Amino acid sequence: MKSIILASTSEYRQALLKKLGLPFLAVAPNIDETPILQESAQALVMRLSHEKANALTKQYPQHLIIGSDQVCVIDNNIVGKPHTFENAFKQLKAASGQKVTFYTGLCLIDSATNQFNVQCEPFDVYFRPLTDEEIANYLNKDEPYQCAGSFKSEGLGVSLFDKLSGRDPNTLIGLPTILLLEMLSQHGVNPLLD
Repeated sequence: MKSIILASTSEYRQALLKKLGLPFLAVAPNIDETPILQESAQALVMRLSHEKANALTKQYPQHLIIGSDQVCVIDNNIVGKPHTFENAFKQLKAASGQKVTFYTGLCLIDSATNQFNVQCEPFDVYFRPLTDEEIANYLNKDEPYQCAGSFKSEGLGVSLFDKLSGRDPNTLIGLPTILLLEMLSQHGVNPLLD
């Protein structure tokens, strides 16, 4: 089996990949993640997930390299990581009572052959109506300032939702593992058999 590289230093993506029981190395891809003018959310995450994986092919020439990127879309606007309480408050205020869609790009490159597969996995989050007090209290408790959409679904963030809709709940955390397993199987990788 070829060695696996995760082109990410995200603790959330690493935790999800560890659950599959496959050995891997996490490496920062160091790419420019600036969106291109008029680029759709789907195109953005697919481009960035491919660029992240591709950035490591020379350094790891005989590996399977995983790249992933995620954005949140509220009212047709791409929303990134808030970084501050104020920005997170604005994001959650905008999401209150709304359907918010997360798009997660996933790319798997075989660096030995340069073959790659890149796809976009959507996931919808329906927020219940939130009061300003609920938003502020949530932010102070979970501090989701490095998370697109300003919440941690694996934490107290679940208290913000009315319902979730999508193929794989791991997509919401940043790595669509069902899709990843499908991609890996095309390269002979199956955690149930390896």
